[in-house]
Amino acid sequence: MPEALRKVPYVNLPAQYAREKDEILACVDAVFSRGEFVGGGAVERFESEAAEFMGVKHAVGLNSGTDALIFALRLLDIGPGDEVITPPNSFVASTACIAATGATPVFADVQPDQNIDPTAIEAAITPRTKAIMPVHLTGRIADMNRIMAIAEKHRLFVIEDAAQAIGSTYDGKMSGTFGDIGCFSLHPLKNLNAAGDGGLLVTNDAQKARRAKLLRNHGLVDRNRVEEWGTVSRLDTLQAEIASLRLRRLPEVIARRRHNANLYRDLLADARVFMPPCRNIEFNTFHTFVVQVDRRDELQKYLTDRGIGTAIHYPIPIHLQDAARPLGHKPGDFPATETQADRILTLPVHDNLSDEDIAYVCEHVRAFYV
Repeated sequence: MPEALRKVPYVNLPAQYAREKDEILACVDAVFSRGEFVGGGAVERFESEAAEFMGVKHAVGLNSGTDALIFALRLLDIGPGDEVITPPNSFVASTACIAATGATPVFADVQPDQNIDPTAIEAAITPRTKAIMPVHLTGRIADMNRIMAIAEKHRLFVIEDAAQAIGSTYDGKMSGTFGDIGCFSLHPLKNLNAAGDGGLLVTNDAQKARRAKLLRNHGLVDRNRVEEWGTVSRLDTLQAEIASLRLRRLPEVIARRRHNANLYRDLLADARVFMPPCRNIEFNTFHTFVVQVDRRDELQKYLTDRGIGTAIHYPIPIHLQDAARPLGHKPGDFPATETQADRILTLPVHDNLSDEDIAYVCEHVRAFYV
């Protein structure tokens, strides 16, 4: 163990709270003083602020990013007999939501930047394909110009899983605004984070937004009339208050994460580390900073022993999970995804890190490969 051990946590939510404590407690006091815990002005205000931030007409607060994806599929009447194309290297929620509707997930392999390969999408289209669900992994938007061209050519819906990419842009457009519906997560580890689960669905279609608001509240038009069967997926009022507070600070959070990512790029430029390059048309928000390395597991242990927290997003591709067995996939079906799964390592990039923290991480990554 090195003598000068520095702790660099992978996440540091207590540090965020320390900065915001007075304002967070004011949010709690406001909600409890009003006695308004479900719905109300705070939720509507956050929805309006989020829609304005992203440049869309409608934003609907939900209780998770997972429900946002399920609602999106329901709003587009996707279900049994339909196929939805998505990548196999995402968090399991994207595929699980497709399966939950009774539709069939169809995988398309990924590019070196870990995002879905448009060429693979087109090869996966069948007469049963109804939608494409790209995942903007790590805060980098997928190649949406090509994806939207494919969707238009084949008359397919597009649902953007933008859970990791709020505030990211591609060719001048915000994540979640390319397709029919965009879906976001407010999970505590996201760049825009609540104090628990939360989600957001965005669209420019007024009818879809209205229906989403019905579905999140049992399909109730009012207290006594049900228009269609729904569920409970309301964004809690307290989470909306906190999300509004943090939405105002999101640009500075993103700026710090981008600073940290650029520092990694500078300090690891000549190391044995692959860092997907950023194209000029991309503005990446770095929900995670994922590198690809040889001897990944050894490096991760080496860093852990030196007080550096890391993660792997994600070590087992979805098509090789037990839950995916009915889809009939086997090792080798998606070689890019599988190769990356053995090499990817997520370094800490959160906005509570100092330059010295980043330098410490880079020093030990470089030392490992000497």
